[in-house]
Amino acid sequence: MNVKIKKLSISQKVLTLFLFSFIFSILFSFLFIHFLYKDLYIRSVKERLVNEGQRTAAHFHYGSLSGDIKEKIDWYNVISSYEVIAVDQLEELDQYFPYRIDYEHLLSDADEQKLLNGQYVLKEGYVHEFKRNIVGAIFPLTHEEQLIGFIYIYVPLAEIPEVFRKGIPVLVITGTFFFIVLYIIVNYFVRSIFNPIRMMREFAKEVGRGNFSKRIQVETSDEIGELATAFNKMTESLEKQDERKKEFLANVAHELRTPLTYIGGYTRLLLDEAYESKVEAKNHLQLIDKEAKRMQKLIHDLLQLNQLEDPNLTLQKEPIAFSQLILDSLELFTPSLTMRNIIVKTDLDDEVIILGDLNRLQQVLYNVIDNAIKYSYDHGTIHIRLIQQDNQAELTIRDHGIGIPKQDLDRIGERFYRTDKSRSRKTGGTGLGLSIVKEIVNLHDGTMDIQSEEGKGTTVILSFPLVEL
Repeated sequence: MNVKIKKLSISQKVLTLFLFSFIFSILFSFLFIHFLYKDLYIRSVKERLVNEGQRTAAHFHYGSLSGDIKEKIDWYNVISSYEVIAVDQLEELDQYFPYRIDYEHLLSDADEQKLLNGQYVLKEGYVHEFKRNIVGAIFPLTHEEQLIGFIYIYVPLAEIPEVFRKGIPVLVITGTFFFIVLYIIVNYFVRSIFNPIRMMREFAKEVGRGNFSKRIQVETSDEIGELATAFNKMTESLEKQDERKKEFLANVAHELRTPLTYIGGYTRLLLDEAYESKVEAKNHLQLIDKEAKRMQKLIHDLLQLNQLEDPNLTLQKEPIAFSQLILDSLELFTPSLTMRNIIVKTDLDDEVIILGDLNRLQQVLYNVIDNAIKYSYDHGTIHIRLIQQDNQAELTIRDHGIGIPKQDLDRIGERFYRTDKSRSRKTGGTGLGLSIVKEIVNLHDGTMDIQSEEGKGTTVILSFPLVEL
């Protein structure tokens, strides 16, 4: 049974639950009607019967049961729904009521003893001759504390259909109408709930096949609507990730294709000894070495990006004197600055302390300063400024070089994106430097903003939270 239930769909389970609920409601209605019959109807009949019997017995205060009294009782039987039998002795009851109740004699020894003691006896049970149950009571008649006779008053009980003759048709009609209305409502809600789920199931199969283009139409704002919205957002996110993955693979293939072509071509020239001098052969080897190093750097940057995007990455943060870190990083560029006659002017606040990973922040500074130098004109100037601004350490690095076209600014920081591919190849760039910078800055709860104008230079603004002292 449990296995069969597991094989049912959710909508089938809901409809099954509805069916069982309806059956339970019918069963409950039957039991309730039976309760009304047994507890209310029969109890009320007994109460009326006892009251009627006690009132009737109270009228017989004569010395004996005369013929006139019995005639009055016969007349009472004609106009009343009750049957009344008056006898002088208990043995006479069998003559007037020669039936058995539940296949037993009317009176037991215990019943006779109660009557002789002046108490009434209530009798209830099935009478075969009447083909129904009856309720009756036997009352002792007394005169001046003397037992003068007995009266037996009884009434056949109506069957349940008779008691509820008017109510049952109403109950059936109302129940049928209720069932139809409830079924329509439940069926509507089942469809409204499970149609989006069925669509999600079908769309999930499409997503599994790599098709991220379909979206679920959201028609409600309930939990199912929220689930459908979340599914659409998830699909949209997967679609973007898939596009990025394809773009990433295409970019990697493109980045590797050129150096591999160079390496393959010049290796073939060297193998075929297609060169005129050892100097030319050495130039070929140097070019091969340069392209091999470019590929090595590309792979190294990709591994770094992958590591930085790992949610389990833990930074080794410590308080850092930011200005000193900037000066230490600048020393690494002394040869290239001297060779191109580029001047670096600094305005650094020595009191700026931030919490960060020393090695990672040095990567940030190296990449940003390296770009400023690469894309500056010879004999140019680079300005570096560090200040405290609204509980933030704000570092500004501004060059006066070639700048970035306005249409490319929004894409700066994307993987492999370069505004000047030919120039980047000459400088050894992979298009991943600022992507790495962006990830490291985010890991330090910082921000990066790039402002540029083509032909006039670029300004990079980095902000990091200050250490709370």
